[in-house]
Amino acid sequence: MSTLLSSLGRWSFRHPWRVLISWLIVLGVAGGGALVLGTGTDNTFSIPGTESQAGLEQLSRTFPQVSGTNAQFIVVAAPGDDITDAPYRAGIEDAVDRIDGIDLVLAATSPYDELVDGMVNDDDTAAIVQVQFDGQSSDIPDEQVDELRGIVDDLTAALPDGSQVALGGDLFALSIPSVTLTEAVGLVIALLVLIVTFRSFVVAGLPLLTAVLGVGISIAGIFAATAFATVSSTTPLLALMLGLAVGIDYALFIVARHQDQVRAGVGPEESASRSVGTAGSAVVFAGVTVLIALIGLGFAGIPFLTTMGIAAAVAVAIAVAIAVTLTPALLGFLKGRVAGRTRRATAGARKKPDTGKPHRTFSQRWIAGVTRRPILVTIAVVLGLGVVAVPALSLNLALPNAGVLPKGSEARQSYDLTAEQFGPGFNGPLILTGTIVTSTDPLNLMQDLGDEVATLPGVREVALATPNETADTGIVQIIPTTAPDDPATSDLVRELRAHHDRWQDEYGIDLKVTGFTAVAIDISDQLGSALLPFGVFVIGLSLILLAIVFRSIWVPVTAATGYLLSIVAAFGVVGAVFEWGWFADALHVARTGPIISFMPIVLMGVLFGLAMDYQVFLVSRMREDYVHGLRRTQDAESRAARRDTAIDAVRTGFSGTARVVTAAALIMFAVFVAFVPEGDSSLKPIALGLAAGIAIDAFLVRMTLIPAVMTILGERAWRIPRWMERVLPHVDIEGEAVERERSLTAWPGDDSIVAADDLTISSVGVSGARLRLAPGDALIVTGASPRALRALSLTVAGRMKADAGLLRVDGHLLPGRGTWVRAGVGVALLGQADAATQTAEALRGRTRLVVLDGADRLAPAERDQIAARLRDAGAGVAVLATATDPAAAQLLFEEAGRPTASVLDLRDPVPASAEPEDSGSAGPPTESSPDPTEVTACDVLSERSETK
Repeated sequence: MSTLLSSLGRWSFRHPWRVLISWLIVLGVAGGGALVLGTGTDNTFSIPGTESQAGLEQLSRTFPQVSGTNAQFIVVAAPGDDITDAPYRAGIEDAVDRIDGIDLVLAATSPYDELVDGMVNDDDTAAIVQVQFDGQSSDIPDEQVDELRGIVDDLTAALPDGSQVALGGDLFALSIPSVTLTEAVGLVIALLVLIVTFRSFVVAGLPLLTAVLGVGISIAGIFAATAFATVSSTTPLLALMLGLAVGIDYALFIVARHQDQVRAGVGPEESASRSVGTAGSAVVFAGVTVLIALIGLGFAGIPFLTTMGIAAAVAVAIAVAIAVTLTPALLGFLKGRVAGRTRRATAGARKKPDTGKPHRTFSQRWIAGVTRRPILVTIAVVLGLGVVAVPALSLNLALPNAGVLPKGSEARQSYDLTAEQFGPGFNGPLILTGTIVTSTDPLNLMQDLGDEVATLPGVREVALATPNETADTGIVQIIPTTAPDDPATSDLVRELRAHHDRWQDEYGIDLKVTGFTAVAIDISDQLGSALLPFGVFVIGLSLILLAIVFRSIWVPVTAATGYLLSIVAAFGVVGAVFEWGWFADALHVARTGPIISFMPIVLMGVLFGLAMDYQVFLVSRMREDYVHGLRRTQDAESRAARRDTAIDAVRTGFSGTARVVTAAALIMFAVFVAFVPEGDSSLKPIALGLAAGIAIDAFLVRMTLIPAVMTILGERAWRIPRWMERVLPHVDIEGEAVERERSLTAWPGDDSIVAADDLTISSVGVSGARLRLAPGDALIVTGASPRALRALSLTVAGRMKADAGLLRVDGHLLPGRGTWVRAGVGVALLGQADAATQTAEALRGRTRLVVLDGADRLAPAERDQIAARLRDAGAGVAVLATATDPAAAQLLFEEAGRPTASVLDLRDPVPASAEPEDSGSAGPPTESSPDPTEVTACDVLSERSETK
């Protein structure tokens, strides 16, 4: 991966206009799609398969008057007046008649109707008018909503002075979130951090530019997707928040590595290539972890949450793609001007006497203190985060309603007035419904059922118990004593469902508890039950991924433990603000109480990915310094020496990355916290949790706890069982392949199209092979079993990996450049029925090298066909052939009109003669010949190499 990214970075640096214009075209297409296809967001929450959702679907078919979206307005009489007085009654009934005439209104219910009970409060000081619309809230056009508002405004003007009228209900319960100027403060802070980090205003603008472009594409794509999927209004803001944070950070890591290299004297183009290959590899890995965690939100089985996770994952994926392509392209515009201002000593510093002690940065002093008392630091951090997590025990989950809207909004005023005049339960009625087609007396049946329901604890009153017009479905409308987001209301729903079997036996009705309040409770319950499997998924994923990256057992364990501490501490901060009310006024929290139900699972998923970012960037540098330190250590086998090396690696690795990680964490914190003061009520607890989680995870866990634990573990931190080492795949996120290519740039020092030194394929016994093949020449490899020769053919063609040694094919170093070799080098496995077809495929395109395995196993007719293919390919194509009988392979080259091929005998350390009459001596192995699977060295040169 690192070599692919390195080449991508180099190409982007060389062609900046192409890359920039391509991304601008993508932005234009996404924006056009949003304008043409966008249908708007939808805040309808549902869970297919739940009892409450099934109940709503049944009501929509049999009792539409109570299944659609409801609106209501409350009228409170002026002090000293009764709501039953003539001015109020006449005005309200006139408004009800006008509302009945609005399109899509199924029914407008007067509180004075004889068939309605409970819509006038006990003190006769307030009345509620209920309005039922046909369809969900997203289906109601603005024209009908505005017409309803106009009628209510006219009523307000006609009522006596001192009265109050407030419009509310489900239609107005949710606000559409929007971006405010407060969010821009986060970008300003991010810019200031970047300026301090890079000491260049121009360079500091690059991460912001790439992040804003990526977010623009993501948001436009999300709105275009509303034509095909239901997208909640919170989804674009979550994608915006995440896209900005990770987009800035990912570009920051690449630009910081590039700037350091340019300052060290590396050429801008080479530096851009290395930066994308090294830091870019870590960026891709970190981005993939975020993607997996976000897509894992589908664990909950809730459609709107799955859509939210996928949309946010797309935003992160775009941020990664832009970071590894557009960032080096913009660096290509700057060329060498990326270095910025160098740090100069101040006048005061020049006057200080030279004490002989090197100046230590803050990060060096910090890590020195952490590693000096690692056990004390570990205990302090764990206990401290444990205390911070205490408020998490008070967290209650619920979906948002009008009660969490700002106090100045009309829907919030209606919610508060209803709770004050009628009780909090009136804001969230419940509905019992079932089929009653078998009943001979549906009216009395529903009345008896309603009377029994009214006796249950938690039921304030039964507002309605009636069959529909066709007497095939009955409903019981229940007013709880508690608010819709109160845990006691959830208990009431469970109590009603617990009576299902008894009521079915007694009344013959298969009852379902439904209504929008019941749907919200079911969603919250399902989200709560999904937390444990999702947590297991995230923790298990982190253990596997980090074990692959760091080849260690303890590093993944400490990383996962640190993540758990961060997440519970973040929950504690959210609980302290939204449940306990700490700093609630300062953060403009409209109402303390239950947290939006999908906050924990979203926070767990997002914070996991971001925490792994910092873990990878910090610990990978520690591992790199540990490996390099062992190579320099004279007594690398000594346990004490290995421990000292491990502790030194913790210090140097931390010091080398602390500046960039600190900047990244500050930027993420600024972006997230900016969404808290004026943010949407649904997004506010998520933003606060992410801001707190980032600060805790970056500064207390990754930069304090992890170095302390790594110091305690010493060299044991990098141990891994051998069986696990063999099983785990190798992922190069530290750019090892890029550094290997850089160190071997001058090798082999000639124009060989195939060059190998000490090439080893242990499984077939090839060991220590050395070969050179010049462009246009031919080489026959022999002296081994057919299986070994085939393995060598596939290795040279990039289809297999060697166990050790150096191999460069067509200018590409293997195994890092295997993709390029496979694309440009053809291979044909001869001795099969389709040998001629395989050879034709191998010679397609502009290949400069073809590998023929088993060139001695051809029938005369096949040899003629393949020889013709080689003649047509021209003398410029180099050929590497394997054969147990080199003389038979020479016949193929003679018929192809090729010059005599050089011969490699894997059993002979001396190059075989190039003359055809001598080549036959290197025939198949004899009984007295050494076993080819035990050969340990060979030295093969083509004629041109020998001449040189």
